[in-house]
Amino acid sequence: MFTGMEMTEKGVAAMADFSREVRSIIGMDVPLAADHFGHIGLNSCIRLGKALEKHNMAWREDMIPWQYGDLIKKISDAVDIPILTGEDIYLEDIYLKEDFLKLARMHAVDTVHPDLATSGGLFETKRIGDLCQEEGVSMAMHFAGTPVSFMANVHCAAATENFIALEHHSVDVPWWEDLVNGHKPLFDKGFAKVPDAPGLGVTLNDEVVKQHLVEGEQYFAPTTDWDKDRSNGRLWS
Repeated sequence: MFTGMEMTEKGVAAMADFSREVRSIIGMDVPLAADHFGHIGLNSCIRLGKALEKHNMAWREDMIPWQYGDLIKKISDAVDIPILTGEDIYLEDIYLKEDFLKLARMHAVDTVHPDLATSGGLFETKRIGDLCQEEGVSMAMHFAGTPVSFMANVHCAAATENFIALEHHSVDVPWWEDLVNGHKPLFDKGFAKVPDAPGLGVTLNDEVVKQHLVEGEQYFAPTTDWDKDRSNGRLWS
């Protein structure tokens, strides 16, 4: 973002062609969104957005760091594609509902994108959705984790009126659902049912979890990994 890197006309055209090819395959009935654009300048974010408008994208995610709401709003005002951000607003930095609400109130984003595991848990994430709804902003949810976290997201999503979509990264991991017992399947054809069993509706399958531990790790072994602040974090994904 602040490296002075800008996209060339050829680069913008290449990304637009890639999006056009994906759209030609999935058709217009399937939502198409984009993420991970790299550290490009504000002007490139706008030029690329204008080139992608014709492909009717659901949103563009994390164009620039979420802290720069006024700059995000410049992109949002200039391009007719919804803007989404929020997965990097971390609980560890004590960024809870307040920063999501700040972006919503200035109408810098069309959709907020909290990660329930780092945004404050089920109740705080629901509050984020409810408060942003009052500002006319919807909520998608970032998720890349275990089936336990997945089901926590499902319960929160079902209780939040302005929820529109839950991210999921493990559709091609054959043993992922086997990490838990109980409510199955966890999702089917892009949809997840909310269980009515106690708690989250699932319990850990200890044996399967142990089969997939990192080599050398012990099951629920004590750790000091979280006793110190990390210094290698990024402003945004």
